[in-house]
Amino acid sequence: MDFAWQAIIMMLSGFLLLRISGRKSIAQMSIPTTVVMISIGAIIVQPIIEHSMIKTIVTIAIFVALLIVLEFLQMKIDVLEKLLSGQAISVIENGQFNLKNIKKIRMTIDKIEMQMRQNGISNLADIKNATIEPNGQMGYELKPDARPLTVGEFKKLMGAMVIKQNQSADMDGSLFYEVIHDEHAVSPPDELK
Repeated sequence: MDFAWQAIIMMLSGFLLLRISGRKSIAQMSIPTTVVMISIGAIIVQPIIEHSMIKTIVTIAIFVALLIVLEFLQMKIDVLEKLLSGQAISVIENGQFNLKNIKKIRMTIDKIEMQMRQNGISNLADIKNATIEPNGQMGYELKPDARPLTVGEFKKLMGAMVIKQNQSADMDGSLFYEVIHDEHAVSPPDELK
């Protein structure tokens, strides 16, 4: 039954080592980082797996069960979620790089700029705030002048234009406007006064 405890210890050690290694997804890892991560996986299971098929199956089942339990606990306990999954780190604040946090997550300015380009952002000054999420992706908020026009904003703009056109059309020589408002929209010629 020692192999069960070995599986739990190795799983927790693996979480700790992978957490220390950084917040990059497989797609963002360099070749050396990928090789190291795969090696860690092989090394973690090596001491546990023996020639017994039952022990191997039980060990794999313990890994899967522990993973499911940890994922469930992360949903229920915020501190555990923060510890195991991490949280977003601010890398751009008010259009300026936060160098302290960038160093903390061991990411280069070039990598952040690459993610900006992939998100269609060509100017650092357009970003109000940006974060690197626990999965390694960039989350960002654009400054108001750099945001694309939304459908709701377009409808408001068009509605305001239609109202303005209707008001100016009412005032442009409508004889009924003169009667309703008891004033002349256009002054009568001097000869008639």
